[in-house]
Amino acid sequence: MRTIKGPGVFLAQFAADAAPYNSLPGLAAWAAEKGFKGVQIPTWETRLIDMEKAATSDAYCDEIRGLLADHGLEITEFASHITGQLVAAHPCHDGVLDAFAPAHVRGNPARRRAWAEEQLRFAARASQRFGIDRHVTFSGALLWPYLYPYPQWPEGLVEEGFDELARRWTPILNDFDAHGVDVCYEIHPMEDLHDGHSWEYFLGKVKGHPRANLMYDPSHLVLQGMDYLAFIDHYHERIRTFHVKDAEFRPDGKSGAYGGYMPWAKRAGRFRSPGDGQVDFGAIFTKLSTYGFDGWAVLEWECFIKNPEDGAREGAQFIKDHIIRVSDRAFDDFVKSGADRAANRAMLGLGEA
Repeated sequence: MRTIKGPGVFLAQFAADAAPYNSLPGLAAWAAEKGFKGVQIPTWETRLIDMEKAATSDAYCDEIRGLLADHGLEITEFASHITGQLVAAHPCHDGVLDAFAPAHVRGNPARRRAWAEEQLRFAARASQRFGIDRHVTFSGALLWPYLYPYPQWPEGLVEEGFDELARRWTPILNDFDAHGVDVCYEIHPMEDLHDGHSWEYFLGKVKGHPRANLMYDPSHLVLQGMDYLAFIDHYHERIRTFHVKDAEFRPDGKSGAYGGYMPWAKRAGRFRSPGDGQVDFGAIFTKLSTYGFDGWAVLEWECFIKNPEDGAREGAQFIKDHIIRVSDRAFDDFVKSGADRAANRAMLGLGEA
């Protein structure tokens, strides 16, 4: 068993143009004041970090490390959701996904993908320089437009999609492996890796690559009606990162998992601040601790109603209250007898061995 580290906070939802949210020094002071001990840094947020410099300059990394340490913080992981999404993008999403990339590669999917893959390689090298052995990302999606089998899928479509996804990610996984870093895919709608079956399909296609691992976020499983606790039982050996994000799923006579194109406030499935939704985090922290999860509990704050400042402050305390400091001895050691094979055999009514 292990004691989970935390609380950490994913900075993506809080970064903004106004101070203190528009720089790493500003957000570091803000995070420390809220009670966090670690920050998960989005690699696409150039207001916070220059990933190429982080990948190539020890001096730059030392500067960031010192800045965070001054506030009692460290980096939990780098996260590249936006760039991971661009590794595999169906053409129907090109117009929307172009906004994720810099202007000089927009309108050119091949150049956009090359840029994204370069950014991921920067993340592998930067993680190694910071002594971080895991990274968070998305898989991207080639098959998402065909999620529901109507019209019926042409024979071989799904296999071809996962074959191509594996072809694109295997060299990236190998590069992360060369730098001692796990790639943790967040299981998420709009990604080809969106549930257990799709994860297993991909893992098989990359031949069980040791660097292909999981980000565990129960909120996305709740909104699909999945058993988010059993998911840990199935995949705990590959769960290397953890987002603390709550959700509620309340289907009615008009709406279910698909949402009916409604805004968040009117959806059956909605993200909530930790403790305000339906997720049993006590059970999650117990399972992860029991299985020996040794990473950070990182708040990803998304809530359709609560003020983000309140969500951050409450979220830090929520995580702190749920971290279980695991025991170094069994609670019933006081009645434990020593090992004595002869006594054991006598208790069973057996003679000498």
